[in-house]
Amino acid sequence: MQRLLSRRAAVSPRAVVIVLALAILPFEASTQVTGVPPLCSDRPAATGAATFDADVGRPTRAGGAPDRPASDLFCIDLFSTAAAAEATGVATLTRPWSPFGVTVTAEGRHRHELTTWIAGLPDPATLGPYTTYVAWATPLVLDPVLRLGEVGNGRNELGEVAFNKYLVLVTAEASAQVAERTGPLVLRGRSPSSRMEAHDLLALAPAAELGGASGAGPAGSTSWLVPPTYEGVPMLAGIMEGRPRVSPLLPGTEVDAPEALPRQVVRLSDGGTLDLRAGFVRRELAGRSLVMLAFNGQIPGPLIEVAEKTTIFVDFTNDTALPTAVHWHGVRLDNRFDGVPGVTQEPVQPGESFRYQIYFRDAGIYWYHPHHREDVQQEMGLAGNILVEPLADSYYSPVNREQVVMLDDLLLDEAGLVPFGRESSNYMLMGRFGNVLLANGEPDYSLEVDAGEVVRFFFTNVSNTRTFNLSFRPVAEPDAPALPVKVVASDVGKFEREAMAESVVLAPAERYVVEVLFEQPGAYALTNHVQGINHRMGLFREEVRRLGTVDVSGVHEGEDHGHEFRTLRTNDDVRADIAPYRGDFDREPDHELVLTLEVDSLPLAIEQSMLYDWVYFNPVEWTGTMPVMNWATTASEIDWILRDGSTGAEN
Repeated sequence: MQRLLSRRAAVSPRAVVIVLALAILPFEASTQVTGVPPLCSDRPAATGAATFDADVGRPTRAGGAPDRPASDLFCIDLFSTAAAAEATGVATLTRPWSPFGVTVTAEGRHRHELTTWIAGLPDPATLGPYTTYVAWATPLVLDPVLRLGEVGNGRNELGEVAFNKYLVLVTAEASAQVAERTGPLVLRGRSPSSRMEAHDLLALAPAAELGGASGAGPAGSTSWLVPPTYEGVPMLAGIMEGRPRVSPLLPGTEVDAPEALPRQVVRLSDGGTLDLRAGFVRRELAGRSLVMLAFNGQIPGPLIEVAEKTTIFVDFTNDTALPTAVHWHGVRLDNRFDGVPGVTQEPVQPGESFRYQIYFRDAGIYWYHPHHREDVQQEMGLAGNILVEPLADSYYSPVNREQVVMLDDLLLDEAGLVPFGRESSNYMLMGRFGNVLLANGEPDYSLEVDAGEVVRFFFTNVSNTRTFNLSFRPVAEPDAPALPVKVVASDVGKFEREAMAESVVLAPAERYVVEVLFEQPGAYALTNHVQGINHRMGLFREEVRRLGTVDVSGVHEGEDHGHEFRTLRTNDDVRADIAPYRGDFDREPDHELVLTLEVDSLPLAIEQSMLYDWVYFNPVEWTGTMPVMNWATTASEIDWILRDGSTGAEN
């Protein structure tokens, strides 16, 4: 490493600029590489020049075809240096298996498995005292340097990389076992994320100094106040002048509402009935007095506990000023009781009631919430969990205790809740990120356990748009590895085989069942650790926020379930349940649905920023670093479209 740093220090600034510029210059490949997956071979290169097909016409953005994944997120073109001018190659980025929808580290960095296809490498001996080629990965600051392994012409499996932005380098080396890069560079490429660079105000947002957004909002829209910005990420001036083209809405501000209560557990037997009321409440949070909504006056709503294969009745009454209904999320039930206004029932008007009949055929964790203006009602507090206990004692491994934890966030300004859009939703581009994180309705979740206890957590993400990446870390050693987490089940039940993970990733509406062994005394922070993006500067921005603390004290005197925790079970009942469908796993799909977005008449500064942001799409928008730009967009300018790929039918 010292030789690397010394060599870097000896390179002139001009030479560094030249090297980086060469990595993005178009070139005409003189060598065809065989075996490259179609996603990376049948495409224009990231620069607009074809890496593997010299007959491509006009420059086109890589991955622009609407009927397949964006190749610019999964392919790295490898460019040659003068030392190996005939060499060419491409690296593919694939996601390592994970029980979650994305594969990230406990710090929220995306993990990729790299495979290269290379052609045209000369005999390394022609370059000097070298016998082989070695691939490396390094962040743009060139420290640290990760040795990926020996490579040659053809296909090379290189293992995992988990840097935010990085370079892939191939060098000639004296031995395949070298620990440092010392030989000449022959191929290099940039990760897709490295193309994300700073917005330039003059070139990219000439409207930024022109004042307010184009077009006038409806009457009353001038009463909008700009919501809190993200600390350390300033917005362009033109974007700061934008306002939603709807009027603000804050329901219940004139209501004399009771104080909110903490969540209570309601245990229902087969045939039991729950009276469930939606109404306004008041609560103190983060030094503000808020008017919110609650089921039965509780935030979160009552935790309903039932046994598998039971039926309950819920008599719902709407005591709010808004039409609503109750959707039983994830429960396989009679469709007429699914609670989706306009689809399975008419909205329950203020003052009216509706009876739901719910049969719980599956064990697991579920939740209930509105599906009518849920951007308002759910955000204001209408959400609760359902824990369906399995009939079989062996359904889960034994643990010492269980915890049901509902994750959320809430957007507050100095006065209280940031208003919603009245005529339609705003925050239409990325959803409404909150700036206060909540676990079970509180900003500081707490749990006390004894050393040696295994705790089963039932996590549910009820936030509007935030994806969480949760881990348990020692408070006294924040840089220490996170506690291992055993992933047991998710939205659709148990996994075929349990798995260990560093963290738990939950997108909105997802549920995961995980187990944690708290072996040593101490305090452990329940942490959300993600990598946001400063779009204006083109940088990743680490965000670490604590949702609560697990205090571990003493020595556990109860049953020791450490052995069961360390054992990853294969669930034969799940395998048998899936078996009839395995033959369909690899066949072509019968139907393909395309989710797309169409925009029209956006404020000019917002539109120009979006036109630049195509260079890199982060697979997960972890946090709201562009709150004002997002806040100003409404259903008047944005349509989210679900399209049938074969018929073109749209919803």
